[in-house]
Amino acid sequence: MSYTTKEKPFSKDFFITYAWLAAGCFLFALGNILFAEPYGFAPGGTYGLSIVFHHLFGWRTEAAALCMDIPLLIIGFIFLGGKFGVKTVVCTFMIPVFMSLIHKFYGFDALLEPGITDRALLEEQLLSSIFGGIVYGIGLGMIFKSRATSGGSDIISMILHKYTHISLGTLVIIVDCCITLTTVIAFGDWRLPMYSWILIFVEGKVIDLVVDGANVHKTLMIITSETEQVRRIIIEELGRGATILHGEGGYKGDSREIIYTIVTRRESSILRHRINEVDSKAFINIIDSKEILGNGFKPIEE
Repeated sequence: MSYTTKEKPFSKDFFITYAWLAAGCFLFALGNILFAEPYGFAPGGTYGLSIVFHHLFGWRTEAAALCMDIPLLIIGFIFLGGKFGVKTVVCTFMIPVFMSLIHKFYGFDALLEPGITDRALLEEQLLSSIFGGIVYGIGLGMIFKSRATSGGSDIISMILHKYTHISLGTLVIIVDCCITLTTVIAFGDWRLPMYSWILIFVEGKVIDLVVDGANVHKTLMIITSETEQVRRIIIEELGRGATILHGEGGYKGDSREIIYTIVTRRESSILRHRINEVDSKAFINIIDSKEILGNGFKPIEE
């Protein structure tokens, strides 16, 4: 299993991919400095842990993260082989470089008033956790869009996945939540991990939007006694394709036809209304489809 891909050097795809990677690393660094670091939020990963060290010992966040990321890269190559590719290594060093430059020219102040435990700043902390999640999410989404990983604690999750066979997504959540809970040990304030979890939640939703796009398609499986009418509605009124599958009822063994089609969210609403008009007893199974590749949708090569 490979987590990254390679592009032909100096090709169009090469420059586009690394432009996405650089922009994503910059936004990740910006979100860290403006929204997470000043408040002591620890949104998972080595940077979350480094933010805790920053407030406890005064260490530079980017320096502490790099000191953890380099050994993790080495451990990753030992246990997993060359699954990360050059882009993950580039990302590992690019983020601290961007953070150092932003610190040099902007400073260490939050976009809103900083404060770790001051109750008068609850509103600023909440806004920072939400908007921090948005900026983080866009940055990480662009990194993932460039077909790279951010390294760090992701490598721990990948190693655990190899030997425990627990799903990678579950392990990422477990590792990040453990890192987030260190803020309670460090500062004795349960609000900090709660704000961090808000940031992580928003970040995850934004990553999905960046990687998959805002258009969620619907896959419909339709069983109706008016197969021909429904087929015409899909093809002639909606301009979509449909596939007729031949099935057999599990209870009585009756033969029946199943219409398989993929439409947009808006078209799904229209289609359900039109099916109700021609056959109110139709059976419809609707499934969210985040990514559809092929004719009529996003080309496979993208």
